[in-house]
Amino acid sequence: MMNRRQQGLGFTTLAARPLSLAPLAVFAVVLAGCVSLAPPYEQPPIPVAQTFPENASVTRSGMNAVEIGWKDYFTDATLQALIADALVYNRDLRFAMQRVEEAHAMYGIRRADQFPTIGAAADFARGRVPAGLSGAGRTVTASQYQIGVGLATWELDFWGRVANLKDAALQNYLATDAARQAVTLALIEQVANSYLSLRELDERILLARETIKSREKSYRIFTRRYEVGSTSKLDLKQVETLWRQAVALGSQLEQERAMRVNALQLLVGHPVDLPHAGTLLDDSAVMSGLPAGLPSDLLANRPDILAAEHQLRAANANIGAARAEFFPKITLTGSAGLASTQLDDLFSGPSRAWNFAPSVSLPIFDMGRRGANLEIAKAQRDQAVTRYEQSIQAAFRDASDALAARRWLAEQVEVLRATVKAQAERARLAQLRYDHGASPFLEVLDAQRDLLAAQQQLVQTRRTLLSSYVSLYAALGGGRFETRADALDTPAKNNP
Repeated sequence: MMNRRQQGLGFTTLAARPLSLAPLAVFAVVLAGCVSLAPPYEQPPIPVAQTFPENASVTRSGMNAVEIGWKDYFTDATLQALIADALVYNRDLRFAMQRVEEAHAMYGIRRADQFPTIGAAADFARGRVPAGLSGAGRTVTASQYQIGVGLATWELDFWGRVANLKDAALQNYLATDAARQAVTLALIEQVANSYLSLRELDERILLARETIKSREKSYRIFTRRYEVGSTSKLDLKQVETLWRQAVALGSQLEQERAMRVNALQLLVGHPVDLPHAGTLLDDSAVMSGLPAGLPSDLLANRPDILAAEHQLRAANANIGAARAEFFPKITLTGSAGLASTQLDDLFSGPSRAWNFAPSVSLPIFDMGRRGANLEIAKAQRDQAVTRYEQSIQAAFRDASDALAARRWLAEQVEVLRATVKAQAERARLAQLRYDHGASPFLEVLDAQRDLLAAQQQLVQTRRTLLSSYVSLYAALGGGRFETRADALDTPAKNNP
């Protein structure tokens, strides 16, 4: 009769047969998570318009933004190499990946709580009891040998408390992984913008160097003219002022470029060798076309929105766990094995031993602690809803701003190209008028100063336009699935 009870509870002695965990595992699966008290999850409505306000500009590509990986979107070879290195060596991204590992381990702990913990143990004890305490009137020296398996305290999850905690841990893990994707996308955006800023400065330095050479030559010519008395000292000083201003601008741009290189090295995670570019940047060869899509696409593509949604689901599951605290908690503890005072008799004779200890507990009076915990869980769920809606609104604004910038900066670039052309012609005509004595040199001075300013502004606006394409790629969550499978492997494989 005892053996049947032991077998019915999933316990067997080592002397009878090796312990089988299958019945106990089935028992755990049947009992665990019988009821879930978590409220049904409902996705909040999208708190933005159905279309982007600046979605009138049609792009060349018909693909969804998320389907375009960064290697396909950023076609510049140097930029591709910088992004690839940043994805390996950047410390912020590495830290985000380590957070994913931590969240995955926390989920593993919560998941393990759904199943019983079974362990094996072997004990030996020897003791001496004095005659006055032995009950037999004589000194007793005895030994005890035990071997068996035991079931640690295991909660039968009738009300879904453990299951909801496991679901919350899973959603937190997914939110952490989505946050890792957001860091990846932000890193790609920062590297691309830093590279474009560097190329902008290279072009502006080229313009400054050409201007310095031209104005230095003019200064030597006017110095000779002044020495022979064919020009005034005022004209000479005006030419010298133009030259000194160009030299000062060149020094300022060189300083800014050095700082940009330092910032780029921090993003990439190791020193980079990027000498001054000797040619102008081909704007059309940096990035490919990108469609804007609809605001609803952001829900599936933006990693920060996905992270907020997973956090909302986790908060929803925590409500179920808090509700389960109002119901009785049932736990099981037991063990089965062999026990004997003689080692020779441990595996033979009547040495079988077992115990089984179910427990039921329910707090009756806790001064409202459980009710307060439930209210906290509900408040945290409401906060998660607000954060989710804020994430959607922020994503909508990011995409709308990038689309507006792409549209209007393109017009500004065309206007500035025409402006530079007109300023160059103005400077040429002013020089001719001065050479023929038809105008003072101040007219030439203003024309050349305005020409340099227009050239510098054109380069800056072209870079800003390219940056708007980068911002649009990040705002739409483009290419976020490309490195997802490597999230947990990269830190271990690439640890310089």
